[in-house]
Amino acid sequence: MDNLLKTNRSKRLFEKAKRSILGGVASGLHKSEYEPYPIYIERGKGSKLYDIDGNEYIDYMGGFGPMILGYCPPAIGEAVIEQIAKGSQFAAPNPFLNDVSKKLTELIPCADLVSYQGTGTEANMVILRMVRAYTGKDKIVKFEGHYHGWSDEEIISFTSDLVRMMGPRNRPWKTLGSAGQLAKSGEDIIVLPWNDLELVRKTIRTQRHEIAGIITEPIMLNCEVVHPKSGYLEGLREIATENDVVLIFDEIITGFRLCLGGAQEYFKVTPDISSFGKAVAGGFPLAGVAGKREIMEAGVHPGGTFNANPISIAACKATIRELEKPGIYKQMARLTKKLTTGINRIAKKRNLILYCDGIESIWHLAFGIRERMSDYRDNFKVNKMDYQVFRKGCLERGVRLHPSRGRFYVSAAHTDEDIDKTLSVVEEVLGRMSRSKGRL
Repeated sequence: MDNLLKTNRSKRLFEKAKRSILGGVASGLHKSEYEPYPIYIERGKGSKLYDIDGNEYIDYMGGFGPMILGYCPPAIGEAVIEQIAKGSQFAAPNPFLNDVSKKLTELIPCADLVSYQGTGTEANMVILRMVRAYTGKDKIVKFEGHYHGWSDEEIISFTSDLVRMMGPRNRPWKTLGSAGQLAKSGEDIIVLPWNDLELVRKTIRTQRHEIAGIITEPIMLNCEVVHPKSGYLEGLREIATENDVVLIFDEIITGFRLCLGGAQEYFKVTPDISSFGKAVAGGFPLAGVAGKREIMEAGVHPGGTFNANPISIAACKATIRELEKPGIYKQMARLTKKLTTGINRIAKKRNLILYCDGIESIWHLAFGIRERMSDYRDNFKVNKMDYQVFRKGCLERGVRLHPSRGRFYVSAAHTDEDIDKTLSVVEEVLGRMSRSKGRL
């Protein structure tokens, strides 16, 4: 009989939490609709998390992306503790800020200037305002399924329950993302499917006098990973340039995750302006905007009490210093490749339909498909129920994966031992799934 992990204390704490916290959790991301209660984490170290029942997990969620160096990396902790001893908030610039800002303009290809916010939602809100101020136009092209934040305008058509609710592919319907969201919030948003250059070109050609910008994730990451087709990002760059439209990259996830210069360095396609966040401060709250001087200086300079607070800036400086060390990205990419290759080998041996792939330190897994997806609509081909069986089986055996979608991260703290243990767990779980399907 399996010695599966027990999480009874988490269950009890969640029941208590529902009495005083909306939904029982501080963020809607902290509990998936697929799980009866979240696991309460007591501490983390390196690639591991430890819950309140004393269970250890190899973690591939990375705090939803920020923990690129793993949990409690010494260099970040030392920098933050040193800054806390000096103070956490001054309502004034910190001496580190100039150094960090100069470094960001050197690393991010599109950056003449940077601006700071606290979250990715805020950073992308600022970008939309800057782009409209710069162009004098209102409309923004965004793509189905791309998540740019939680504000009314940003969560237009970022998710859907059924593909038929999205409308015709060549003319998608706009869908709201939250109760209480203003229906008119999507008036200036033009929604298109991703990875279709001809449709973008046709739309821009007919409405260029109204369109201020095109916003896109360079890799679609709001579901299982969707890669840009060959030439797609280059095509967007060309269309934007030819039609005096601003090209925006949302690099909240890809920034500092693929390489120091983000997806724009990785794919060698430079947008006019981009957002960054998550991995930039190694687990501390920091996000921002980087872009061409003329757009950044278009008259938008947002306030914010905690923008570029000294603690987050100290963490950012230390994170970048660690990521600049030779071989760190190569090591994460090697482990990602080892993991995805191993999972594909196991699935093939078990005769399971499963696609597993990775790009640098980001990897994903999708049941029910055999090849890369092209856009958000392909996500409806993924067998979500099989994924939930797999995820639960892995969690019970000490491997923590995303609670609702098959997208994960490898950190600089992961080791070959972690990968080997993970593949052993995957072998057991997929083996059980294969035998169960054989009995149906």
